[in-house]
Amino acid sequence: MKVIVKGRENRDQLEIFSIEGFVPADHLLRKIDSAVDFNHIYDIVEDLYCADNGRPSIDPVVIFKMVLIQHLYGLPSLRRTVEEIKMNVAYRWFLGYLMNEQIPHFSTVSYNRRNILLDIKRNRNGRIFITRSCICRRNAY
Repeated sequence: MKVIVKGRENRDQLEIFSIEGFVPADHLLRKIDSAVDFNHIYDIVEDLYCADNGRPSIDPVVIFKMVLIQHLYGLPSLRRTVEEIKMNVAYRWFLGYLMNEQIPHFSTVSYNRRNILLDIKRNRNGRIFITRSCICRRNAY
């Protein structure tokens, strides 16, 4: 009689799956995604982006959502937030990144957070508004 059963070790096997099926229907990030229209962020930061010059940008909604994940889940730094996003399927789903896509570097997110500062404000009715509070050092040099 064999008592010990060896675990499966298929760690390098290629698998095709939908990331959608791995995030529970009642997950907090699903609720936020269905309740909040993040497209308003594009209107707020539109004048900061050049359509025909410079390097490809990182989606400002992704940057905002990464900072939101950091605050929602009490992650101590953006460096740690990026590490958690790399491993967490729900975080990747919320950002719109597949499992094999590279997450923006923490320093890029930090730079954008400092220089394109977005504030979350809540009015008396509980509605949330996102505003750009300042653009620091835009023409400082």
